[in-house]
Amino acid sequence: MLFPPTKSNQPPVRVVITGAGIVTALGAGWRVNADGFRAGRTAFRPVTLFDVARQRSKIAAEVDLPDSLPRNALLDKTVNRLDRAMRMLLLAAHEAWTQAGWQPAEGIPVILGTTSGGMSLGQDYLRQALECPQSHRGQPTRVMHYQAQRQALDLCNAFNFHGPITIIANACASGANAIGHAWELVRYGRAPAVLTGGYDALCQLTFAGFDSLQALSPTPCRPFDTRRDGLSLGEGAAILTLEALDHARQRGAEILGEIIGYAATTDTHHLTQPHPQGDAAFAAMSLACERATINPDQVDYVNAHGTATPQNDSTEAAAINRWAGPRAATLQVSSSKASVGHLLGAAGAVEAVVTLMTLREQWLPPEILFSQPDPACAFQIVRAPTESPVRVALSNSFGFGGANATLVLRRWS
Repeated sequence: MLFPPTKSNQPPVRVVITGAGIVTALGAGWRVNADGFRAGRTAFRPVTLFDVARQRSKIAAEVDLPDSLPRNALLDKTVNRLDRAMRMLLLAAHEAWTQAGWQPAEGIPVILGTTSGGMSLGQDYLRQALECPQSHRGQPTRVMHYQAQRQALDLCNAFNFHGPITIIANACASGANAIGHAWELVRYGRAPAVLTGGYDALCQLTFAGFDSLQALSPTPCRPFDTRRDGLSLGEGAAILTLEALDHARQRGAEILGEIIGYAATTDTHHLTQPHPQGDAAFAAMSLACERATINPDQVDYVNAHGTATPQNDSTEAAAINRWAGPRAATLQVSSSKASVGHLLGAAGAVEAVVTLMTLREQWLPPEILFSQPDPACAFQIVRAPTESPVRVALSNSFGFGGANATLVLRRWS
């Protein structure tokens, strides 16, 4: 399959999803995750990957990785040194690639979002450098594979294709920004297809860092609940294959859904605190819907960023209320982080796939642990497994430093 270069002065085209892969603490693959999110299952458990004795929080949503990876073109010695993040990325990419029916080709762009990348390798490098400064065993390999572009190159090599690589590290909006950038490439004729998504793995440096900020809760997170006291961390990956509609139709691909809008904004208010009125978050939702040529009355569901930190949720609630207007009273909203935690750079990508699931299968993911609504929420929080018609849905991703992104997805029928 050849992906020829296309002209950039073409009018905007429709962008569809032909493959989706997902790995979370609920499991690897669409079906196990769809069943889990649909039921509102929670995947939090005591941390086993590293020592958390000195941390306030001792739980996270860890992924159980399989003993082996799906067949790919990487050499065995390369596979053996892949870290957790790369293994999750390969699992998600294999599912999306296979579902899309793609074959090795030249010129397929790769756009990935991540915040930690190969952080566990950097962590191991630091630990050995401190404990055994005279030993350099394994250190060059850690340096090489710590870099996020090396992981993207391994991804290309695993499926025998080549194309420009873009890595987006924009805090918790990274995964959504990656998908949004990929959408723009296809929409404006710069590529007929793009492989995109996000990934991040748990590691001690990241966990201890968030704990030192007192951002982690000792109990499973409860987004938009008055009792919320912090986020819970998780790990995972999600990959989408995006194509121009005509390109997908020409090769007879099954279409899973359509991305019809995207916007990114920045408020530059504070390094960690969101703008109190959620101005940039409001702008992201408004601009994304403007580009999708829809209004709030046409939106059936919002997959909120919903970290369960006191400031984030009240700010996002204010932004949603303002954006939705009168529609807020009947608008259905929930946060996938209630099930699998905050996946950092992977969050926006995983939540985009969860949003796609709601469109494909016509249900709303609930927050089972939710009990006391924050008065700031003028909208409805999904609290129990719910079958519901969903034609258009938003996925919000709001990160540190005021990075905000909103994706608009539409059901394909």
